[in-house]
Amino acid sequence: MEIKRIGSQPSGNGPAEYFTGTVRIDPLANPPEPSRVGMALVTFEPGARTAWHTHPFGQTLIVTSGCGWIQVEGGKKEEIHPGDVVYFNPNEKHWHGAKATTAMSHIAIQEKLNGSPVEWMEQVTDQQYNP
Repeated sequence: MEIKRIGSQPSGNGPAEYFTGTVRIDPLANPPEPSRVGMALVTFEPGARTAWHTHPFGQTLIVTSGCGWIQVEGGKKEEIHPGDVVYFNPNEKHWHGAKATTAMSHIAIQEKLNGSPVEWMEQVTDQQYNP
């Protein structure tokens, strides 16, 4: 058994190559192999968002605060709120982030394939974010 105490894992900034705007990532769990699952609390300041990306085994988001946007490639942009649970299918191209005027936080849960839980792609353009 292992207990991760609050504050024992440092917060990190979402790298500019994968995020637009200010994003904070607080790791929650990243157990050693053979486990593949990882979890983080991700906080997006207003207007912040991910780049387009996929997850080899899919991804679950649990919205904890604020209001945000999600979109899958070819689909319409959907608004998300606290308590909403979103599941993206394996290899489904998508993005997520805060609305333009409201921050948003979610817990992200995904599994790794060959050590990586994500494949990053191009940035979400301002035109895609604000159609």
